[in-house]
Amino acid sequence: MTPAFVVSPYSAEWPDIFRGIQEALLGVFSPLVVAIEHIGSTSVPGLAAKPVIDVLLGAQSLADIESRIGPLGERGYAYVSKYEREIPMRRYFVKPPGASLRVHLHGVELGSRIWREHLAFRDALRGDADLRAQYQTLKLRLAEEFADDKSGYTDAKGPFIRSVLAVADESRRT
Repeated sequence: MTPAFVVSPYSAEWPDIFRGIQEALLGVFSPLVVAIEHIGSTSVPGLAAKPVIDVLLGAQSLADIESRIGPLGERGYAYVSKYEREIPMRRYFVKPPGASLRVHLHGVELGSRIWREHLAFRDALRGDADLRAQYQTLKLRLAEEFADDKSGYTDAKGPFIRSVLAVADESRRT
């Protein structure tokens, strides 16, 4: 039986793939002011990851993001509204793999809690080799344990992520 997902060794190509995605998205959103960041495990050098490029798009408002649903669809991004009940302050899009990797686009308000937390977690992993190693060990163990349950895998990473964010929040306050 094929696992529901695969965790791959880090690839030096991932940042280059992101830059191409970023450039294309800036064109979609022009002339609106947006910020586009590479998040998720593929954004952390040396970290094993599911081969999915996670992109954080920060706009002035959710309405700005919603105004580009059509143009994003024309570029292969499917708008997935079903998660808005759980995360109402995010607009989520998926671009299936084609010539490149699968892309998950998380559209949020610039500076929002979701924006800050995604960047804080990424930056903590980028800045601390021991933390990155702990997370990788956890991910590899959970990938085996939850090989056929992607949401179980994601949920099981939650306590680690929350603990990293709590430390980052405490550091920011002091």
